[in-house]
Amino acid sequence: MTRLLRFAAGVETTETITHDFWEEVWILEGELIDLGKRQTFSAGMYACRPPGMIHGPYRVPRGCTTLEIRYGQTPR
Repeated sequence: MTRLLRFAAGVETTETITHDFWEEVWILEGELIDLGKRQTFSAGMYACRPPGMIHGPYRVPRGCTTLEIRYGQTPR
């Protein structure tokens, strides 16, 4: 699955995420703060998450657009 995902400014999630498929994420605009990892990802950055990798929760102070590519097991 491939998708563009947009987060509005001020979004903050409360749970961690894990899944049974590979996920590649490219930050196209804005920034996304992974609160669990205490790391900020900004425009131009890329992440590759293997199955089972814990990520999130997130804070999005100014808004963010990502390109996500998921493969392996069927995404839900």
